[in-house]
Amino acid sequence: MSLLKLFLFCLFLIFGTLCSAHNHGSIGVNYGRIADNLPQPSQVVELLKSNGITRVKIFDAESSVLSALANSNICVTVCMPNGLLSSAANDQSFTDSWLNSNIVPFYPQTMIEAIAVGNEVFVDPQSTPYLVPAMKNMHASLQKLNFSADIKVSSPVALSALQNSYPPSSGSFKSELIEPAIKPMLTFLQQTGSYLMANSYPFFAYEANTDTISLDYALLRPNEGVKDPANGNVYMSLFEAQLDAVFAALDALNFSDIKVVVSETGWPSAGGDTEFGAGIDNAAAYNGNLVRRVLTGGGTPLRPNDKLNVFLFALFNENQKGGPVSERNYGLFYPDTKKVYDIPLSLDALNGTMSNPTNRSKAKVPGASPPVNQGPSTKGQTWCVANVQAGKEKLQSALDYACGEGGADCRPIQSGERCFHPDTLEAHASYAFNSYYQKMSRASWTCHFGGAANVVTQLPSNFNCENPTMRGRKMLHLM
Repeated sequence: MSLLKLFLFCLFLIFGTLCSAHNHGSIGVNYGRIADNLPQPSQVVELLKSNGITRVKIFDAESSVLSALANSNICVTVCMPNGLLSSAANDQSFTDSWLNSNIVPFYPQTMIEAIAVGNEVFVDPQSTPYLVPAMKNMHASLQKLNFSADIKVSSPVALSALQNSYPPSSGSFKSELIEPAIKPMLTFLQQTGSYLMANSYPFFAYEANTDTISLDYALLRPNEGVKDPANGNVYMSLFEAQLDAVFAALDALNFSDIKVVVSETGWPSAGGDTEFGAGIDNAAAYNGNLVRRVLTGGGTPLRPNDKLNVFLFALFNENQKGGPVSERNYGLFYPDTKKVYDIPLSLDALNGTMSNPTNRSKAKVPGASPPVNQGPSTKGQTWCVANVQAGKEKLQSALDYACGEGGADCRPIQSGERCFHPDTLEAHASYAFNSYYQKMSRASWTCHFGGAANVVTQLPSNFNCENPTMRGRKMLHLM
């Protein structure tokens, strides 16, 4: 092996490890560019890095973007547009040429980890027959370049490819797609060690079913959960239910070993009059809660040991997109790079350890979404206490969330521990809510829990259980 080949081989191993080595789930972002007012790619790369974003997906293979991402340690998924599928399917020399023009000049300095061949192809019956042949030719061309072990080939699938999605255990693909497209695609993914890309948007399901779907359930807020009657699994979010419907559809076709990456998901910060649920608070709640769920939680009820890998949609509001108002308002950032709303996008930000101290004080983290009325100022000493008017059922649900997915330190209120007494629901809930609230730097929106908690600005006389781990802050327990 020549020194050059050995060097490149080592680079492939290193970059492949960086893109795949996570002890937790991963958060990426879709970088769409259907706009005339976006910052230069070099500025975008700095924006990604400053927010701890280590994965990005683009909808083409634009050279200026790939050049800007070189040596950034950001893993990249590129896309071959749907309009090229027929050419890619009919002639492998086309995929050879496409790779030589769009991948070879940039890889491995630009850490390209996957090629999405098309996007939501099954929505267009005319393009569907070309998909799997195009994927196979792309993989064969990657093999020629010795890139196939490091660059995976897949294709994002919309949930409209499912025939059934509720209850999750009954998930199945549309019967007319199974033999001509789904099975061949899944066989290809299995043979090449790749994964299925799935686009999941709970917003669309909620928007169309506001009478039957709880907003808290759609936004990953504390809620009563939804039980799957077939297997007894209880779902605390529509996102997990949708993802398990995909897993069930894979299981039904005996492809249980194929992993799934959520290639798009998000919530619009603005919408038209009939786009129910669109809004900045709800967008912050959905994306913020989802980031925390992915980076700190396990898998889904059907695949509890599978890490969640998710790409949020989208990086920017894109002013030239057509369709309803919401289509132009999915961005995490405005084109001037200011945040549409402030949520953590990395584990460091979630834990309050980003290098910029202002990030630690401002990071919005998802105990629940911010209420419409932000309540008292949190600039001074404040505490988060149970709202007894919420009722026992809501308090219990919020307490379970705080001590579970919320990550509050609830050990002191366990039986026999120092803060167990008084043994009341209100007292334990107040301790858990305040533990989470203080841990998250007393951001007001982390003391809501679906209306089960309130911020107070004066020390309640019946607080008495101090938590010594709070670095001098009072961690108190309601008598």
